[in-house]
Amino acid sequence: MNYYSSQISKLIEELGRLPGIGSKSAQRLAFHIINMPEDQVKRLSQTIVDAKMNVRYCKECQTLTDKELCPICASEKRNHKTIMVVENTRDLAAYEKTGKYDGVYHVLHGAISPMLGVGPADIKLKELMLRLQGDVDEVIIATNSSLEGEATAMYISKLVKPAGIKVSRIASGVPVGGDLEYIDEVTLLRALDGRVEL
Repeated sequence: MNYYSSQISKLIEELGRLPGIGSKSAQRLAFHIINMPEDQVKRLSQTIVDAKMNVRYCKECQTLTDKELCPICASEKRNHKTIMVVENTRDLAAYEKTGKYDGVYHVLHGAISPMLGVGPADIKLKELMLRLQGDVDEVIIATNSSLEGEATAMYISKLVKPAGIKVSRIASGVPVGGDLEYIDEVTLLRALDGRVEL
């Protein structure tokens, strides 16, 4: 049984299609939007349309931007000889929040997953290989520690090493504040292999 008018139901349905938004969250958002002042609703909807129309891939690193080059690639303060390869723009943002990395990035927009039918041609690998024809000293592979992330890291490593470019992988292991008894064996082995001298 439909409790709401067709307009409200349609709004709830559309909001519910967004990732991470369940039916209850969709209802809350719908009623919040309905109760917002009309000028705020117009500004929100126009911002969504503008973002969809104007956001594109950065010419260099393939992250999402509204300019030809993203602010990181356009910066002369960054080390353009070190490229960190990440799976998506959210991963790039996570590293930027640390404030400790001064190189540039390359965003793959996915990871190799034969099970899901995602091959090397389906992610931004060709663009990475074009960049590596320039002056690059190191490629840091920062894909996730998932099966897909590991497969992607191995694939990239095999492509890049013959070019004589240093390839490194981010360390993974025990999270800060984690109890060892609750951590899986693979993570514990990674932590042991990646140990550093104090």
